[in-house]
Amino acid sequence: MGFREINAKMIEATVSPGQRLFSQRGAMLAYKGEVSFTPNMAGGQGGVMSMIGRRVANEDTPLMSVEGSGTVLFGHGGHHVQVIDLAGDTLYVEADRLLAFEGTLEQGTVFLGSQGGVMGMVRGQVSGQGLFTTSLKGHGSVAVMAHGGVIEVPITPQRPVHVDPQAYVAHHGDVRNKLSTALGWRDMVGRGSGEAFQLELSGSGAVYVQASEEKL
Repeated sequence: MGFREINAKMIEATVSPGQRLFSQRGAMLAYKGEVSFTPNMAGGQGGVMSMIGRRVANEDTPLMSVEGSGTVLFGHGGHHVQVIDLAGDTLYVEADRLLAFEGTLEQGTVFLGSQGGVMGMVRGQVSGQGLFTTSLKGHGSVAVMAHGGVIEVPITPQRPVHVDPQAYVAHHGDVRNKLSTALGWRDMVGRGSGEAFQLELSGSGAVYVQASEEKL
């Protein structure tokens, strides 16, 4: 199936019989062929327990199940779209950044505090994002939304990456996250004053960073 980037803000998805994909409700722009769109409460292969986890985590972004035979154009709010292809690994992403993903992927909910302890929980309050995040695991494509485009930054054991929490979009791999403070950091980059927070990601993988501090 797969996704094809039409431009920076739109993707085209091919829908085949016997396969399905999921999209954020309201993201369909146009379609060709015999394609059906139905509200989805379970959300991917995660089932009822995944749905309960997302409700507890306030990650209950409405999804549509897309099935049939044809092609569909997706986009939402004029946001930039990045396609990420997974080959058996896991992507961690905020639910409201999900534009669409293939039904071959298993969806779940992860408590970030389990990776970052107390600092991981603080991150949710500082960034305005949830303490939980959505996970997508397996083989398939994911389309995520961001402000101003996305860059993939490699993470290696020798070189951890520090990210402004507001610019964080998603990450994959064997990655640990920790929130740290940096006195005067925002002064140096011209984004405010006083004490600031950085999200430190270490291990092996990659983090996706948007070119803006704005939330969707």
